[in-house]
Amino acid sequence: MEQAWEKLKKMIDGTDNIVFFGGAGVSTESGIPDFRSVDGLYNQNYDYPPETILSHTFYRRMPEEFFRFYRDKMLCLDAAPNAAHRKLAEWEAQGKLKAVITQNIDGLHQLAGSQNVLELHGSVHRNYCERCHKFYDAGYMLHTEGVPRCACGGTIKPDVVLYEEGLDNRTLTRAVEYISRADVLIIGGTSLAVYPAAGLIDYYQGNKLVLVNKTPTPRDAQADLVVQGSIGEIFSRL
Repeated sequence: MEQAWEKLKKMIDGTDNIVFFGGAGVSTESGIPDFRSVDGLYNQNYDYPPETILSHTFYRRMPEEFFRFYRDKMLCLDAAPNAAHRKLAEWEAQGKLKAVITQNIDGLHQLAGSQNVLELHGSVHRNYCERCHKFYDAGYMLHTEGVPRCACGGTIKPDVVLYEEGLDNRTLTRAVEYISRADVLIIGGTSLAVYPAAGLIDYYQGNKLVLVNKTPTPRDAQADLVVQGSIGEIFSRL
């Protein structure tokens, strides 16, 4: 572990072109539940699996149940950035980090101070009326009941990518550009199980691919460095 950390520190110190690609494990250390971890949402009891509730079909067919789950489990507005979020913002301020590409929808990277954040799956902090496109923040959504309605009568939909929905093409294109040009690509807090997001790492062309995660991933054999452990703890030492 110590040897891997030293190698990672040397990589970080020797470059000004880092790209970070992160998943749920970055946010769990801020108290936000994961879907797939042992203590995650998949291991709790609901009338429907979270993957079903968070699908486009379910949103259309059972919007009240969707929004009940969404308010209860997806709007973690009291969460604060952890050491990993803060370190990434610090690297960006120093000119070392070019972009944060995240699968998370919680906005914690921005709260920590990161400026160039590519949100592959959208954000709970952006919500729009499906009829007139008026914007509503997450605080407004948290305090609504039933299906949230705009003053015009339209349904207010979170700007998050649901299952069965496609990712934003512009965001995907930018992510590919940053990854393909990166010197050091750090992948942290993700099992690399969710596609098409996980497939983005195939665009990396360098030789400093770093995987930081608590558990093994399907891509460990491809990595130039694997560091297992808490991402917040590891990053706080860099």
